[in-house]
Amino acid sequence: MRAQLAKALGGVRGMIEAAVPTIGFTLTYVLSKDVKLAAGVGVGVAVLLLVLRIAQRSNPQFVLNSLFGIGIAAFFALQSGKAENGFLPGIILNAAYGAGMILSIVVRWPVVGFLVGSVTGDPTAWRSDPGIVKLCSRLTWLLVLPCVLRVAVQLPIFLIDGDQSGLLGTAKIVMGWPIQVAALAAMAWLLARGRTPLARGAAPPVST
Repeated sequence: MRAQLAKALGGVRGMIEAAVPTIGFTLTYVLSKDVKLAAGVGVGVAVLLLVLRIAQRSNPQFVLNSLFGIGIAAFFALQSGKAENGFLPGIILNAAYGAGMILSIVVRWPVVGFLVGSVTGDPTAWRSDPGIVKLCSRLTWLLVLPCVLRVAVQLPIFLIDGDQSGLLGTAKIVMGWPIQVAALAAMAWLLARGRTPLARGAAPPVST
């Protein structure tokens, strides 16, 4: 389970590739207040990482995800003429992710199960064992928490009158990479506590 989940999330390299371009974009904007410059830095870093992936003939998925996010943020900021609007897509996305993952837990089809299933080649085999479903639900809650915290902190800042882009940028950096790493560390701790609980007589759909 640990190995398959790490693969689905891209491992350490995938997480770094997803975070670094966004950090470059946000930090450059906070320091310069120039959306075009910030977008150039973020895209430039992402392109370098993408070229490296292509040269190594490896999966560029996480770089492309980051590049797409930067493009959406820059578009919102430039089209509206308000720099703080560049942070609105991230707030909306976190709210949607959080709501979607909570719903998946409620209906007992937790998102983490599909992440593991995407690696094993059978998206729903994990669903046959109640122990796996319970574990995946707990792991999904740990992914929900960062989304909820980001919305709870960043949305009130966004709604304050005036240009709050500097404060939003700082909050995005602080609540981005660090809080995600903390959530993943908590997931690793949960998985390290013991073997995945399996129902009596059931064949394990994934290795533990």
